[in-house]
Amino acid sequence: MYKVKIADEVLLCEKGELLSELLIKNGKSVEHPCGGRGTCKKCKVLVDGREELSCLYKVNSDICVELFSQGDIVSETGAIESESVTKSDELCLCVDIGTTTLALALVDNFYKRILKVTTATNPQRSFGADVMSRIEYCSKNGTDRLQNLLIEKINEMSAELGLNKAVTLYASGNVTMLHIFFGVDCTGLGVAPYTAKFLESKQVTGKSLGLNNIDEVVALPSVHTFFGADLTAGVNYAGYPQKGFYNLLVDLGTNAEIMLYSEDKAICTSAAAGPCFEGVNISCGMSATEGAISGCELLEDRICVETIGDAEPKGICGTGLVDIIACLLRKGIIDKTGYMECESFEIVPNIYVTQKDIRQYQLAKSAVRSAVEAVIAEENVSFEQIERMYISGGFSSKININNAVATGVLPEELKRKCVAINNSSLLGTVKFACEQSDISQFLINAKYIDMSCNPNFSDLFIVNLDF
Repeated sequence: MYKVKIADEVLLCEKGELLSELLIKNGKSVEHPCGGRGTCKKCKVLVDGREELSCLYKVNSDICVELFSQGDIVSETGAIESESVTKSDELCLCVDIGTTTLALALVDNFYKRILKVTTATNPQRSFGADVMSRIEYCSKNGTDRLQNLLIEKINEMSAELGLNKAVTLYASGNVTMLHIFFGVDCTGLGVAPYTAKFLESKQVTGKSLGLNNIDEVVALPSVHTFFGADLTAGVNYAGYPQKGFYNLLVDLGTNAEIMLYSEDKAICTSAAAGPCFEGVNISCGMSATEGAISGCELLEDRICVETIGDAEPKGICGTGLVDIIACLLRKGIIDKTGYMECESFEIVPNIYVTQKDIRQYQLAKSAVRSAVEAVIAEENVSFEQIERMYISGGFSSKININNAVATGVLPEELKRKCVAINNSSLLGTVKFACEQSDISQFLINAKYIDMSCNPNFSDLFIVNLDF
């Protein structure tokens, strides 16, 4: 056994054990967005004063380890809190279990309003940024570890809200997150034919999951393996268009989910955008934590940046990447094909984007844009027939719609119809809890289209790679 000293704590580990596994096992917060493949380089630590990737470093001697500060990911829910107003005793909790962040709301069912909200980084993020990394971990180790981390964090968050009586918890999230939350085997979600153990609404006791002060847990239903309860909640919140028109809901993330729906039908799909919208696989990319460049604009031919918390720039998060690429296009540094003469371009000292970063962005934005256009074409709907396009997801509240259109994430024809919703999953779950609305008929009419089998998507993807 070897000793690993971290601050004033000493951990014991076996010879050859990966440092990342030791850190995870002992609850140390180090992100591994790539799932431990050594490609994202976000798990750097200091080992005896030398920088190392914890996911690749095998412990073969006594060492001293220093962890870099990570910080919680900033998550804005868009909820209007009413803690100071008159409240009833009819309370419930609503949780959005996101792959990246968690959001928990204390809700007054009688007055139908949110009293208080708390958010946190999903502690499972240490096991990978995307659902496939989590599924891969569960296939090797089972769901217990990831489920326990999630339950512990939700218990912490509910304690922050001052809950001191047993209530019902309403939950939404993508299909993988809900499987892990309920401790259900999720390995079938990672291999063809991508089969879920459940899609319907699920109800269990809070005690069976180890949740404090929870009588019953009610999860909203999902539409398809790749279209979860978070999107069901989103549609519930956005509402239906007027007769003869359609709404679009576009959830931007590692896996972009899209639904085109009217009052009596719905077509949905998903597209693998990759994690660049969350700062992963980008040279100077980072999560939306303090110091991340979250916005950028051209002022008199000079690039000016905005950071989270107005802190010194440390890297680039998703919204910042959208703005930076828009600025570089306007300056002519990137041409319409995405080519950049210089191998990298410095935004501020020591923070830059590379040609590889631009290509990553092109793949992501083309996947989203092409899926949107393919769904519209599938239903033979014109842009004029679309009443609203709702943009949701982790960074929707800060996304610059003009820059998203300029860089080709969204169609120009829908620019004036865009409405950004901070957290449609949480807000739609709250609406469901307060109104107990029947969404079963909507789900029956929903049709899922697999973009990997859609020839129109393939053609559009090639066209939409250009800016």
